[in-house]
Amino acid sequence: MDIINFFVELLSDPRGAIAGWIITLGPVWVYTPLWLIVFVETGLVFFPFLPGDSLLFAAGVFSADGGGLNVVATLLVFYTAAILGNTSNYWIARLFGSRIIDSGKVKALTPERMAKLDHFFEKYGGLTIVITRFMPFFRTFAPFIAGTGHMNFGKFTLFNCIGGITWVSLFVLVGYFFGGIPFVQEHFEVIVLGIVAVSVAPAIIGAVKAALSSRKAKQQ
Repeated sequence: MDIINFFVELLSDPRGAIAGWIITLGPVWVYTPLWLIVFVETGLVFFPFLPGDSLLFAAGVFSADGGGLNVVATLLVFYTAAILGNTSNYWIARLFGSRIIDSGKVKALTPERMAKLDHFFEKYGGLTIVITRFMPFFRTFAPFIAGTGHMNFGKFTLFNCIGGITWVSLFVLVGYFFGGIPFVQEHFEVIVLGIVAVSVAPAIIGAVKAALSSRKAKQQ
């Protein structure tokens, strides 16, 4: 139950979680849970629900002057977590992907999502790794699909680095430069919910389109 409460609080109030870590862990060790959360979200296909976007934004806010974090350290910590996370996900899939899929234990890895990612790879190729960085759930599954499809590792690494650096830089620096604005401070929770809503919108739209297409196919 404690772990469930931890995830619920993290999802609903990443700013409060980071503030608590700064106080209890100090200015150096605070980066450990930040690194782990992003690494686990991107590196383990079992945890696609972790709050990557909102966590990056909140960490950016605390990286401004007097916030307790250092913006350069924050960026470097998240760069390595995002890139190594995707790399881990790729190799897990490459070595054990078929067994994981056949086991059915990853409920979020639905046939619809896999089909959507297959379509992305067919249309955009390696850029899929960059594009899906900005799409919760899909950013966890894209390197997994790349691994099961035996995408060339050098090519994967190139797009992995581009996507990871772009994703981290965008959300951290937006928080860093705009998090101190009084309006943002006063409506932080609403803004975080907005970030989450915008992030998951493509996945929701894709699911609705897939459901409508399936229904039309059955009616024909």
